[in-house]
Order: sequence, then structure tokens, then C-alpha cells
Amino acid sequence: MKDLHLAGLLLGARLRLQRAPMACLALALLLAAALAWAWLLPQRDKQQALLARPLPAPATLVTAPPPPSANENLAEFYATLGEKRHAEQQVGTLFALAAKSGLTLHQGEYKFNYDKASRVASYQILLPVKGGYQPIWQFALRALAAVPFAALDEVSFRRDNIADMQVEAKLRFTLYLQEGQQ
Repeated sequence: MKDLHLAGLLLGARLRLQRAPMACLALALLLAAALAWAWLLPQRDKQQALLARPLPAPATLVTAPPPPSANENLAEFYATLGEKRHAEQQVGTLFALAAKSGLTLHQGEYKFNYDKASRVASYQILLPVKGGYQPIWQFALRALAAVPFAALDEVSFRRDNIADMQVEAKLRFTLYLQEGQQ
């Protein structure tokens, strides 16, 4: 009987030792949670204090400049226009930019219009080009940067075969011009 009692004691001790790591882990997690709560509680109070502060009055905020008047907008519009007498030079600029982009530029189509109400001339230029897709877009973006009074109205691409690396594109630019300095 003594052996049975001793075996029971040993078995109980062995079971407690196997459970001890789990109990230690649970105790360590409980202690970590209590420390985190004690550290985060003051942080939460600081955040609530910041949120509870009133917002600054609108007069102390940075104010945007007033929007331009209609006359200022109109003056800026006319100042941006190119001059009609230099339209051919702008066409030359487009041809030079196409060559710089490595594109083959064919004969273009040109058309002048004049709007009496706004006193603005428009010069439409249809340029058929042949080259790679990327150089065509580079040309279009360079043209818009070089000629600030130009608009890219239309771009169309055509490729005869899917394997062709060269594409044919038509780019329609419009130059907005004035007769002379206003």
C-alpha cells in the first residue's frame, strides 16, 4: 500500500511539473498585459486631452489668396496666347521635336480659323507620324511643353500587323493665337 501511495504522490508531482510551464506562461502573459495597460493608460489620457482642445479660430488659420477677378483671368488668358505672325515658327518647332524624338513626320494639314467674338485665332495642325509608341507620346508631351498655347486635340494610332514595332499616328494640335500684343 505504501508503494501505491508513493506512486500516487509521484504521479501527482509529475503532473504538476508538466503543468508548471503553462502556468508560468499564463502568469507571464498576465503580467505583460498589466504592464501594457499601465503604460498605455497615460498615453490615452494625453490623446484625449489633445482631442479635447478647441480648434483654432478660422482667422488664425492660413488664408488662401482671393480668387482672381474675371478681368484678371481674361488678361491671363490673352497673355498665354501665341502670336499669329509666329505660327510658322511653331510648326518648325513641332517638326524639330518630332525629329528629336526619332519620328518620321509626313506632310501635315494646316487650317486657320478666327473667332471674332473672342478675337482669338486657332491654327489646327494635323501631323501624321510614324515611329514607336513611346517616342510618339514623348513628342506629344514635349510639344505641349515647348508651345504653351497649344492643345493636343486628338491622337489616333494605327498598326498594320501586330508584330510591327512601328505605328502610324495622327496628332491634331491646335495653336491658340492673337493678332499681336493686346
